[in-house]
Amino acid sequence: MIEAQDGDTNIAAVASLFADPTRAEFLIALCDGRSLPAGELARIARVAPSTASSHLAQLAEGGLLSVESWGRHRYFRIADPGVVRAIEALAPLAPATPVRSLRQSQAAEAVRFARTCYDHLAGFLGVRFTQSLVERRILAETDDGYEVTPEGAEFLRDFGVEPRVRFTPRHVDWSERRHHFAGPLAKAVTARLFELGWIVRLPKGRAVRLTRAGRKGLREKFGLSLSGVEGRAQDL
Repeated sequence: MIEAQDGDTNIAAVASLFADPTRAEFLIALCDGRSLPAGELARIARVAPSTASSHLAQLAEGGLLSVESWGRHRYFRIADPGVVRAIEALAPLAPATPVRSLRQSQAAEAVRFARTCYDHLAGFLGVRFTQSLVERRILAETDDGYEVTPEGAEFLRDFGVEPRVRFTPRHVDWSERRHHFAGPLAKAVTARLFELGWIVRLPKGRAVRLTRAGRKGLREKFGLSLSGVEGRAQDL
């Protein structure tokens, strides 16, 4: 058994904050980078407002959430992208949440098809999109991420994204068990996809939908064909 030594990081202290189902649900709900009020988080986790306030206070005191006051309301958000990375690292090891209704099944499928991972695209669509960027030589794979190629930089500028960095990290996608690109460039590209209306947020949760315009644009601009996956893609 590994024993913590004096001066080591206290992993147990932060791990205990993830260990409660209600707190975990709050963190997952906020993984898309949004700020949400305590009342909305209480509804998402199906707990009383007083229970939500207690758990949110623990997450804020533990440094996992930051809090902003807007008028009479307090809004909570993930304090650091590292929190999301920790959740994404734990997700492949975690058992699936039981699905007990058609609505839950549809919601789970939507999250797996396309979602935002803090501020960039993830899920099946995020992995396939990353793959298309590599195949078109917009990105070149390295040992620990991707580099923007010279021709890729020009391509991205034409697409409306200024590649301010040459290196972009990668994340292991928990639902696909493959990599998608992350970091500032992925954030900028995802923001552009939203701006063009190629993807849109769902009213609840962090799943996003691919629009018909997005399906057409990804095929024509990036060579990303989603034929054969119509059962997974959810067009508008």
